[in-house]
Amino acid sequence: MLKDVENHSLPRTAAFFDLDKTVIAKSSTLTFSKSFYQGGLINRRAVLRTAYAQFVFLAGGADHDQMERMRKYLSALCRGWNVQQVKEIVAETLHDLIDPIIYDEAATLIEQHHTAGRDVVIVSTSGAEVVEPIGELLGADRVVATRMVVGDDGCFTGEVEYYAYGPTKAEAIRELAVSEGYDLARCYAYSDSATDVPMLESVGHPHAVNPDRALRKEALARGWPILDFHRPVRLKQRFPTLSVPPRPALVAAAAIGAAAATAGLVWYASRRRAPIA
Repeated sequence: MLKDVENHSLPRTAAFFDLDKTVIAKSSTLTFSKSFYQGGLINRRAVLRTAYAQFVFLAGGADHDQMERMRKYLSALCRGWNVQQVKEIVAETLHDLIDPIIYDEAATLIEQHHTAGRDVVIVSTSGAEVVEPIGELLGADRVVATRMVVGDDGCFTGEVEYYAYGPTKAEAIRELAVSEGYDLARCYAYSDSATDVPMLESVGHPHAVNPDRALRKEALARGWPILDFHRPVRLKQRFPTLSVPPRPALVAAAAIGAAAATAGLVWYASRRRAPIA
């Protein structure tokens, strides 16, 4: 259960949410693959590979080595993509693709944290061109996401400027705590992946959500609450009289590459190259 409404004489607090398999039921980086195909950014073969990668992700997620291969691959994959085109594709398909896969339990938690006076921050390894609109849809106050360098021509150069992954997420949270005046000992965090242990242990109230095997083991050892989210629901079903979520987002900078939407290429290729144990 969440604590009562914050005492505003105390330092501010926040709830930090990982995105994939924590707030939404699938990978945000893979969900837009068909839309990018229709927009001419990826080919049919890439769509098939991302469908396979989505299956792999849902079955067990990606470990550290796979994520590192993903980062390197995406830096080359997205080179030359027009950023404005990416943003337009995401905006056009956001409600159809993301709205149906938002966990009802996560949406309820976000509401409860806002009611208690806490900021809600989405902290995701996916690219900002994908994560920021999702954060706005959810009513998040801030977003931390990966970002890539954009050239003078408005296209991705292929260089990664900021990678929001592992310990980097924890660093971003600590920086926000300084700039926003959050008391981390009274803050909350939610994630499904063991790669986010640094993020979880940086707050006073960590929670494992739909945890992978390694995170479940860690949570049990540390006595962290384990939550089971399994009911995706459209926001319009939760707020039938509203055409948009009830609270607008105040999305902060920290962002990148919707190229991450084709991350499945990396998972697919890396699994084929990886030696069998």
